[in-house]
Order: sequence, then structure tokens, then C-alpha cells
Amino acid sequence: MLKIKNTITLLVVLFVGILNAQEEVIESAIEEGVESPTEEAKDVAVVPMISDSVNSFKRIKIDGVAAVVGDYLILESDIDKTLIDLRNQGVSADDVSRCSLLGKLMEDRLYAHQAVQDSILVADDEVNATSDAQIQQLVTRVGSMEKVLSFYKKTDEESFREELYKINKLRMLSERMQRKIVEEIEITPEEVRQFFNKIPKDQRPVFGSELEIAQIVKKPVAPEEEKQKVVDRLNRIREDILEKGSSFSIKAILNSEDPGSKQNGGYYKIDKQTGFVKEFKDVAFSLNVGEVSEPFETTFGYHIITVEKILGQEREIRHILMIPKVPQRALDASKQELDSIRNQIIEGKYTFAEAALNFSDQKETKFDGGQLRNPADYSARFELTNMDPTFYNQIRNLKDNEISQPILEDDAREGTSFKIMKITNRHDEHEADFSKDYLKIQELAKTQKQADAIAKWMAAHIDETYISVNETNVGCDFANNWIKK
Repeated sequence: MLKIKNTITLLVVLFVGILNAQEEVIESAIEEGVESPTEEAKDVAVVPMISDSVNSFKRIKIDGVAAVVGDYLILESDIDKTLIDLRNQGVSADDVSRCSLLGKLMEDRLYAHQAVQDSILVADDEVNATSDAQIQQLVTRVGSMEKVLSFYKKTDEESFREELYKINKLRMLSERMQRKIVEEIEITPEEVRQFFNKIPKDQRPVFGSELEIAQIVKKPVAPEEEKQKVVDRLNRIREDILEKGSSFSIKAILNSEDPGSKQNGGYYKIDKQTGFVKEFKDVAFSLNVGEVSEPFETTFGYHIITVEKILGQEREIRHILMIPKVPQRALDASKQELDSIRNQIIEGKYTFAEAALNFSDQKETKFDGGQLRNPADYSARFELTNMDPTFYNQIRNLKDNEISQPILEDDAREGTSFKIMKITNRHDEHEADFSKDYLKIQELAKTQKQADAIAKWMAAHIDETYISVNETNVGCDFANNWIKK
């Protein structure tokens, strides 16, 4: 199982950004006035600049450069700052080494370098919207822009934004290149069977205790006057964008209540198969580039949408979501209704599944007896050790067949609701069984196949990309062939 665990760890690491953008901002990657020995001149070398230009070069002094990958260089100080960032995230220094961190930074830059070669684009507006959201959060946290600049030792906002831009641009390029490598990888049932059979019996994974959980949801409805307030606000924002030239992206950062896109200026890339509600996709695919929709309603609230690009069957869009406020009287009425439903189930008037079908406001679960689906694999099982802490606290004291009291759910995207919950089945800790745990084994097999594809891609592109590692680091035992032995 060591290989499986390493595979999962690899993929997790691969999709981690260069740094935690809200807490760590790197200094300039190019430092003037430091010596670097070469054959041609002992104090000057020709190296690529960190920039968007593939062929941008400049004579600079490079003392402290740990490695060069394509058009990107990595300073020794970058390794130090990454280590600090990991410590800020609670990672023990004993779990990582400078060599492993350098290897990870080189991987990031190889992905970004190749993304440029493959014409994988990251729009400036998207990068800047991410930076705007990060700056807004930092200012909120510390109190002022001046304090942010002081904390990160920056003399002005412009230079700070430039550094954030470089960090976010490289991260986004890297992530999109990684997604491109694995996005079309599928796994067949025969491949899953072969994968499972290759695992020695004494090394098969052990899956922890799991629960199957059902719920009935009552979502109070906001009054018409609250809905109209939201529509009026969206119309004012739309007017500012269309008539005053305001940025849709900035408006989304400041006003949207969609946590999934707010920080990125409301940005999504969608096609007609994307798992958004029909009403949302209908509007998105009815607009031309640059148009801004009228406010419209979905189950999540009210939206306006603009289309930035049409790429064949795909569209790059931005949206702003606003959720009408629900007054306390409506919340109280929903709680009382759930109390009544719960009592009728206990008295035997309905089964839990029948009550879910008849009374639940959650369309995703009501037709399946209220059964919740694990978003990780869409099965009905939730492993206790992997549960979201809030979710775990809601069900941890429930006994089999017991129905919870009404629970207040305040979701940033779906609004406020009440629910009652029931554990419908328990599965004790057990060794992996091919038939019973097929979906989990399938996911492990797919993860292994993705890791193999990434390793193959990495080896091929290391061979064809200019890479240099300084003498201090050539002794590192890298996972990849960065030294090109």
C-alpha cells in the first residue's frame, strides 16, 4: 500500500499552489549586484528572466540561483520562503527537505513553462481578479493597505501587485497544465480489477467506519420585498457596468455571494455538460460576448451573467449571485414544520423516505428517500475520518434509526435552511472488498493511472527542456531526473 499512499500524496502535492497567497508573498526573483562564476565571466551570466516572454533574456548576476527551468529561475530564498509557508500551514519541517522542496518548485515551473509552449492561456483579468480578492482579504485582516505593505516589506502598492501577479500567473499556468495532462484519463472495469489483484492481500487498503445518512430539508422562502431589493441591487450594478464602464470582475468580488467564484471575480469556464442548474446555463448560452444579462432567479438566488469568451462549445463567463434575506419569522415557521414532520415519522404515519419525498425542499435528495451522496465518489457512504467537521458534529451522537432535532444550516451559497437527519446504515472498518468497495477501488486505480501519466509527461518534458541545477543542489536525490544523468 506504500505505492498507493505515495501516489495519492503526489497528486495532492501537484495541485497545491506555489505559496499560500494570503499569507506569503515572495520577494523579487531577480536580485541585482550579486556575483556568479561562469567560464565567460566570473561575475555575470546570461539566464532567462521570470516573465511571460518565452525568449526574454537579460544579463544579470545570479548568486543564490538554485535552479533554472526553461524560462523560470528559482532562488535559494524561494526554497526558504516555501518552507516558511509550509510551516504556517502546520507542516512539520521534519516531513520535508530542501531537496524535495526544490524538486516541487521545479515541477511547478516546468508545468508553467510548457503551458506557455502549448498556448494554454490565463487571462490577465482573471489573474488580476484573484490578486484583487487576496488584497481585499489582507486589508480586511490587518486593517489597511499601508499595514499590508509594511508586513510584506513593500514600498508601494504597485510593486506588491506585480509580485502577486507573477505568483498567481505561474500558479494558474501550472494548474491548467496539470489538468490538461489528466483531464481525459478514464479507467475501465478491467483496469480496476487488474489494479486490485496486483495489491498483495496483506497490503490491501483498510477502509474506516462509514455511515449512510438521509435528511429532510425545509428552506424558508424570502418575502417578495426582499427579493425585489436584490433585483434592484443587481440592476444598479448592471447599469454601472454597461453605462459607466465599471468592471464586472471587481463588482463580483465586492458583491457576489457565491463563495466558489467570488475571489476570482465571478469567473467560470462552462459547457452544456457542466453541472450547473438549467436556468443558469440557459442564460449563459443565450448571451453574446460582452452582453450582461438581466437579473434572473435560480434555486440559489438571483444572478446576472456576462460572457467574456466563446471557445467552441465552451464559454468563459462571470456572474454575480445575491441571495434574498430570510426573516426570522420564516425561519421559525420552517423549524416548526420540521418538528411536526419528525413527530409524524416517529408516530409511524410516514417512513423517513416517504416524508422526504412528500415534504423535503431539497430536490437532489427527496426522490432518493433523502439519501445524501458523498461528493468524492457519489456513493451513499461517508467515512467518519474524512467527514467535514461541521457535518460530523451534526450526526456524531445519533443512534441507529434515531431522527435528529431540527438543525439550522447556514450555507454561504444556498442560504439558510433547517434539516432533520437520520443514519440509515453503518459499515464497520474493514479490509477492501472488490465488490462492496468498487467505487473506492476505482478511484484509487484512477489516481494511480493519473500519477503514471504525470510521471511519463514529466520525464519526457525534462528531457526536452533547458534545466540547470547549481552545484549546491546537484547532490539531491530528486524524484525526477532533473540532473539528466
